[in-house]
Amino acid sequence: MSAVGQTDSISGGGNGVPPVTKANNNQFLTFLMGEQEYGVDILRVQEIRGWEQTTEIPNSPVHIKGVINLRGTIVPIVDLREKFALESLEYGPLTVVIVLKVLHENGERIMGIVVDAVSDVYQIQEDEIKSPPQLGDGGSTDFIVGLADISNKMVIFLDIDGLLCTEDIPEMGDAVSQVNDHS
Repeated sequence: MSAVGQTDSISGGGNGVPPVTKANNNQFLTFLMGEQEYGVDILRVQEIRGWEQTTEIPNSPVHIKGVINLRGTIVPIVDLREKFALESLEYGPLTVVIVLKVLHENGERIMGIVVDAVSDVYQIQEDEIKSPPQLGDGGSTDFIVGLADISNKMVIFLDIDGLLCTEDIPEMGDAVSQVNDHS
């Protein structure tokens, strides 16, 4: 773990970095996809689980692997490699699902992301997070909160609310109906 320091309150700036406070200690859980390390706000992490088979939902986008029943809650599982158009890999013993709380206009939803491996927890200050580059017409960085150089490696911090938008995730009531209809 890395402890970089802490302040009482840091407000989000014009660089798209959301407000962070001493309450969450500016901590981010990081994970790997290939050689690249990504991070999410640790307060959004509900749990980390090993990969398990999902129930596929008909007509869902390719990056939606299906759903799992997590203590009575139907949780959609998103493969971030496929969401990011990276080369697919066979899931192995290090493959994990990070279960996250995602906020959207109708409240919150629990979702899981499949990643290659969990890496570390870092404590980062706002001034250490730099704005993402603008890629022009060729690509979008809307789901990137910022980047930080940590121990001579670049870590990309994700806006999970923007990344896991509800537009391509079926409503769970519809998903449960589809699963029951196909049983």
